[in-house]
Amino acid sequence: MLTILLAVSNVGTSIGDETGEVKGVANQKEQQSASNPTDPVILAAVAVARERAKLLHDIYSTTLDVIHRHYFRPERAVLPARAMEDVFDDMAQVSGDKAQWISVNTKAMSNQHTPKTPFEKKAAAELSAGKEEYEMVENGVYQRAGVIPLRGSCVNCHSKHFSGPIKSPRLAGLVISIPLKVAKK
Repeated sequence: MLTILLAVSNVGTSIGDETGEVKGVANQKEQQSASNPTDPVILAAVAVARERAKLLHDIYSTTLDVIHRHYFRPERAVLPARAMEDVFDDMAQVSGDKAQWISVNTKAMSNQHTPKTPFEKKAAAELSAGKEEYEMVENGVYQRAGVIPLRGSCVNCHSKHFSGPIKSPRLAGLVISIPLKVAKK
């Protein structure tokens, strides 16, 4: 089983093995020699999935901001993040790509948003520690978690369970999973 674990930060990237453990790696040259994921077909598929996931993250994040700014009214029943879940579901049916929210450093407002898988738990920890994104390839699926800063009314609900003033930015995460399309030989 090929597993590639990448933690994007100023330090570089990391690669994991089939256990999902992160191995400390300082740069990309060391990364490739660490677990030898040099198959150009796999590397190309990961690069395409990475760019697609970044684009989806930007689209979903921007859409969420626009919904908040132009359409959200506190007295209405549907929250913007919840409305976005309908978009995620529809897009999953159309493209096979999946997207979901995870709580990072706030209380999850839904059990669906509590990090459950090893990837989600590690991603939440990495994002909470200050990384902008965290990614992993495992079992033919590219997964990327990116930061979603909570603002205004989001923070009010998510942080009402904290005592005292909030000292760090409140964050959620957006996990995007894309099946890798690798041509068969």
